[in-house]
Amino acid sequence: MGEVRKLQKKLRQIENLEIKISLTPEERFKISRKAELRSRLAELQLQLSGPQQTLGIVGDGKKEKMKRQVEDAPEALPSQTPPASKILKGEEESKAQATPAPAARQRERGGGAEIGRQREGTEPASVSDHCRDSDNEQQLRQEEAEFTSLKSSWEKAKFRSRLLEGHNDIVTCVVAVDNLVVSGSRDTTVKVWHVPTATEHKNLGGHTGGVTCLSAPPPEYCKRLAWSLSLSDKERFILSGSADCYVKIWALNIGQCIKSIYTFNAVTALCFVPEEDGYIITGSDGGKVQAWSWHTYENCQSINAHQEAVTSVQSQGPLVFSGSAEGGVSVWENRCSDRDPLRLLHRWSGQVTGCGGGAGGRLTLSPRGDRVFLAHGRAWIKILHWRTGTMSRLTNHSSITGVTDCAHQAGGLLIGSRYDLANGESSLNLFSLPQCRYLASLTWPDAPRILCFAAWTTGSGDHRWVTGGRDLIVWEQLPSSGKQRGDITVKRDSRLESCLLESEGDTEDDEETDDCEDDDDDDAEGRDSRRDGVEEDGGSGSWLRCVLQ
Repeated sequence: MGEVRKLQKKLRQIENLEIKISLTPEERFKISRKAELRSRLAELQLQLSGPQQTLGIVGDGKKEKMKRQVEDAPEALPSQTPPASKILKGEEESKAQATPAPAARQRERGGGAEIGRQREGTEPASVSDHCRDSDNEQQLRQEEAEFTSLKSSWEKAKFRSRLLEGHNDIVTCVVAVDNLVVSGSRDTTVKVWHVPTATEHKNLGGHTGGVTCLSAPPPEYCKRLAWSLSLSDKERFILSGSADCYVKIWALNIGQCIKSIYTFNAVTALCFVPEEDGYIITGSDGGKVQAWSWHTYENCQSINAHQEAVTSVQSQGPLVFSGSAEGGVSVWENRCSDRDPLRLLHRWSGQVTGCGGGAGGRLTLSPRGDRVFLAHGRAWIKILHWRTGTMSRLTNHSSITGVTDCAHQAGGLLIGSRYDLANGESSLNLFSLPQCRYLASLTWPDAPRILCFAAWTTGSGDHRWVTGGRDLIVWEQLPSSGKQRGDITVKRDSRLESCLLESEGDTEDDEETDDCEDDDDDDAEGRDSRRDGVEEDGGSGSWLRCVLQ
């Protein structure tokens, strides 16, 4: 097991080295060993698999006993087709909430306890309990039928992919605006793409450092800004953050930067908060969270919120969620004031989230109600119940050599990227919400590692996705009838079918990280990589050097 972990660490280092702009002879030699290391790792995994499959994430008998379904009240799922508009409508009509124990587990405990309770109570109470159990049974059957229908629909889904060519380096962030896709890259540019024709619409140059983050203000806030600038009320704006310490506001139609905000720190994350006059929230490489007025562009607040780089900032109504390289998550309330609008509600450390020491130290967030989905460079999608600090996790890969770089919600779906360090395979996993049950996977030959993701739906409710990383790809959902050459069919991974949401308390023994490995590598590769400017594992320095430079 020790050699396996050392090989995993070296492969993580190589993946980070491959996305650097320039390489030293030593780094080129390390990269040349990737095939050799992957082959050796595959041999060891085969030896260790036995009855437990690859390193025990799927099929481990001890952990199988501890797996449990998400303890949320059942919600309505769409029963016909998977378009996002129908799924989202179904979710808006229901509300997810925790229950003391799933009805299925109550049935598994046997009827003896239930009979005992009935005998202790009065006869009317027994009748009431019986009716309640009958309703639960009926609801469970209906849920299962609806999920089966949804799963069947996705198993028949097809997509067509189109490569958007133009960036000269890694794509670090993407957003979708109407029929446009906006991408930011380490090559310092922001590009605007026309999706129907898959062509470059605008090239927005102006940053002097790698572009790290993008955000699209809602149309009503764009109209206010357009009116103040005497532009068309149909003008759309995009925010971009960069390692050059600037946030720039771009007018997409005219292709110009209308405002630059200097933040005094490398900008590593940002989001727009559509409350009152609007706020821009930024995160820095030093752990600072800042608030800026959309109306005056002035700084409203600066907070030393995290110990390391802020790698993700997301908003949900008046709430702001920030995540950092050390694995910590903070929840803020926007009080819509001119000074100090952000008030800290909760702060959960990396020890609570279990996300410290992840690959590259990069944590991304996707909030939903009382839960926040966390992607942190491991084989799982973590789920933080941010009001209580309780944790659970969802298996996103059948092996611990798997990496989850981003988790995104789109119309009743949770979509997690999946990359295997051992063989270089990449895919997207689809889960139903709010139950977090596995639906299907989208994979294709020579798929690149996916670092960022955006989604939207057409007027007919079909899905459109865009993925970024080494390649920028647009995905178009096709009608279920007919198939053309090159179309990609969604498939199911049988290794993930039995994976349910796990309580973090039941699986804390599995939370081993590379930090626990021996530091005395025989070939001193870890020391070489630190000397070359890449940290062994985790930390904001590694993330900044490998993703931003």
